[in-house]
Amino acid sequence: MYKLILVDDEEDVREGVVREVDWEAIGFEVIEKAENGREALEMVERLQPDVVVTDIQMPFMNGLQLAEAIRERFPTIKLIILTGHDEFEYAQRAIKLHIDEYVLKPFSAQELINALLKVKGQIQEEVAHRENVQLLMEHYRKSMPVLKENFLATLMNRKLPREEVYEKAANYGIELSGQSFVATVMSIDGVLIPEEELENREELSKSVSLKYSPDQALKYFALLNITEEIVDKHRLGLVFMHDDQVVVLSVRESENREIALQETMKVLEEVRQNVEKYLKFTLTVGIGTVMKDVTKISYSYEDAVLALDYRLILGNNRIISIDDVEMRSVEKVRFDDVKEHALTRCIKVGTNQEIRETMDELFQGIEGAVSVKDYQIYLLEILTCILKAAKDSNLNVDEVFGDNFIPFTEINKFTSLEEAKHWLAELCASMMNHIATDRQYTYKNLVEMAKDYTKNHYHEGDITINKVCSHLHISAGYFSSIFKKETKMTFVNYLNHIRMEAAKEMLRSTDMKALEIAEKVGYADANYFSFSFRKNVGVSPKEYRNNSTKGQ
Repeated sequence: MYKLILVDDEEDVREGVVREVDWEAIGFEVIEKAENGREALEMVERLQPDVVVTDIQMPFMNGLQLAEAIRERFPTIKLIILTGHDEFEYAQRAIKLHIDEYVLKPFSAQELINALLKVKGQIQEEVAHRENVQLLMEHYRKSMPVLKENFLATLMNRKLPREEVYEKAANYGIELSGQSFVATVMSIDGVLIPEEELENREELSKSVSLKYSPDQALKYFALLNITEEIVDKHRLGLVFMHDDQVVVLSVRESENREIALQETMKVLEEVRQNVEKYLKFTLTVGIGTVMKDVTKISYSYEDAVLALDYRLILGNNRIISIDDVEMRSVEKVRFDDVKEHALTRCIKVGTNQEIRETMDELFQGIEGAVSVKDYQIYLLEILTCILKAAKDSNLNVDEVFGDNFIPFTEINKFTSLEEAKHWLAELCASMMNHIATDRQYTYKNLVEMAKDYTKNHYHEGDITINKVCSHLHISAGYFSSIFKKETKMTFVNYLNHIRMEAAKEMLRSTDMKALEIAEKVGYADANYFSFSFRKNVGVSPKEYRNNSTKGQ
């Protein structure tokens, strides 16, 4: 069943359409109805339907403004416009928005059904195209010349001389003439099969959908295929496979780091939505630091991989930018080693059990295999890694380890590897606990700052989540997740709550008109204020004032 939202300002039209169409028979479910564009947009953001059917002429936000907002943020949603004979100038504008279907007023139930079936066919064709396993396998055999793939892999793993980078890029037809470079890593999330479906696991794996397919290579190639299509459409940069994951190298003309990052994130969000909609599985995306030097792309890639590790804390099916979760220093000294990365990841997002296991792996096979000097150097490398992690996390070393902490002199006191391992594990555990505490404090602090800013600016009509995030210098996606986790409500709901509480106070304590109160709580349109007030409070502003007066 495809989910649908119906939008029309006339209640009899909405109810008539719902009543006259056998929705289940044509494969649709009306999950919500709205009477204006603003209300509909909030529903779309919350429910993300497959199809929106909307009238053009509506108060507060008309159908084309709604369509434009949906196209900008949710490009996979299908749009059907209801238009009258005298609205062709609107229809001309609608063509530019790539509206999927039109239904001319007055219309019959069958005419609307015909439009819905056409849209349903489009969705099914797109799904079939995305899931055509034979086509994917054929394309899989023919893609990515080996030399080009090896060059891109090298570019991700280590610094190359500038001349070599541009010479090889030219030979392989790779465009790297930009001012900013951002590496991104995409990882497919695991699929948990419900217990009741475990018995049918073999049958699920044979289904047309890739969701339950055990063939990870094919799933990643499907992801590669859809990512290439969208990245090429927006001319974002390069897409390729590396270390069994899909990597996007964004090459931007802008020297502004924020612009380059936002352009990249917008395209990746479109990829994420398309994958979830058409391939039926989810992915998590890690975004590295924006680099202005082409020779330092490997640093951005390293940060992207580290950002991906934060899904253990933030959850899957999202985009995670390293700039949001850590304070990165582009020019910092880097110890490019697999063990170093594993230990750093463990300290920052692991558990006490993982720390012990990681330490066991780091010390496994050392006995008798190295000289005393090599052993001491190895301990110094581990210790340096730990101290670097403390620095990256802005920890106060004296506060974490004590005032008398002189780490490099401790190494010479150990009489056994077990003693050294235990000491290092204790350092890591102490750091991990402090990082977790600081992170929670940071979350709460960000939310409190957002609340304070909202309370001081709710009367401004243009206050949005993007404006708050710009004030806090974080991305909207990261902030939305934190705000909802800490407050148990979305930012839009919180803003509405603040405005409604302020409006109720003014209605109780002043004789201002509703028009004046609407303006003071951030509504440019007094009618929409009254509409929202009734939706949130249950009565009109006038009824609320009268009831408050009677209660005194």
